[in-house]
Parts: sequence; structure tokens; C-alpha cells
Amino acid sequence: MDRIELERRLISFSADIISLCKDCRFDDYTFHLPRQIVRSGSSAALNYGEAQSAESRADFTHKLSLVFKELRETEVNLTIMSKSVICNNPVRMSQLVNECHALIAIFQKSINTLKNKSRLN
Repeated sequence: MDRIELERRLISFSADIISLCKDCRFDDYTFHLPRQIVRSGSSAALNYGEAQSAESRADFTHKLSLVFKELRETEVNLTIMSKSVICNNPVRMSQLVNECHALIAIFQKSINTLKNKSRLN
């Protein structure tokens, strides 16, 4: 997958997170979740965009690590929301969890590859 396709997926994922939050019921106990997940979900796409202008391989690796961390935070938030039955659309929630897992796997592999290459040099 090329960087343009990956960026497109991250942007779509961010937009889908926002749409999901609009369809959920948040109350006094869960009011903080939509802001948190929108922030982490969109931050992944924004940090990936910033990584495209990295000044070095180390900077690029660092920025991809930030994308990975934001996706992990989003994954945990999606799990909390799913287990709390905040959203009325379990199919959509499942699709977002699956996409989040796929994106995490992509970035984990990319980071591992970059770190292995830097050890060899």
C-alpha cells in the first residue's frame, strides 16, 4: 500500500470516528469519551501527514510511532465504548474496531522495519 492510500485510510477512519460519535448516546458517565476518541482518531491522520515531511529517518520513525500510539488509544476507547453499549450500531462499531486493528498492524510492521534497518546501518 502506498502512502497516499494509507493517508486516505487514516482520514476516512478519522471521519468515521466522528460520525460514530454523532450516533452514540453519551451521558454523565461517558461525556468525556467522544472528545477523547475524536482527538486520538484524528491525531493519527494528522501525525501521518506530518511524517511525510520528516527531516530524517529517525524523525520519520518517531512520527510513525506517534501515529501508532494514537491508534492504540483509539482502539482502547472503541473497546470501552463497545463494552459500554454506548452506540446503537454494533456493526459500524465492529467495522471501526477491525479497521483500527488493521491500521495498528500496518504501523507496527512499518516501525519495526524502520528500526531494524537503522540497526543494520
